[in-house]
Amino acid sequence: MSGPAEDIALMMTTLVVPDYDAAIAFYVGTLGFAFVEDTDLGGGKRWVVVAPGAGGTPGARLLLARAHGERQRAAIGNQAGGRVSFFLHTQAFDETHARFTAAGVTFEEEPRHEPYGTVAVFSDPFGNRWDLIQPKA
Repeated sequence: MSGPAEDIALMMTTLVVPDYDAAIAFYVGTLGFAFVEDTDLGGGKRWVVVAPGAGGTPGARLLLARAHGERQRAAIGNQAGGRVSFFLHTQAFDETHARFTAAGVTFEEEPRHEPYGTVAVFSDPFGNRWDLIQPKA
């Protein structure tokens, strides 16, 4: 076995959603993610990619995949078995929290201070749980 694989990185992760446009509306319209790509693949299938911030950060992209079939529909909002699935880092927690709240994001709790930083859990409209975190310096 060779040494560390420094030439590879996690590029993207799939998020199963009930509807492409509803997901775009939330992630781009509400959270302010960058709209990276929307390619028609035919047959009602699309390759939809969004990313936090300006969208240029490698490894920080979501492929929004519309659920197909009952098994995938059942996974919407429960892809991590009820645990927090995604973690958004910010360097301005209070401002980001206020902006998200004003945009209609529902937080499950008040912000709390943990050894790793300030954090609050919110859910997207599909039931996925997210941490908004300002890491400790």
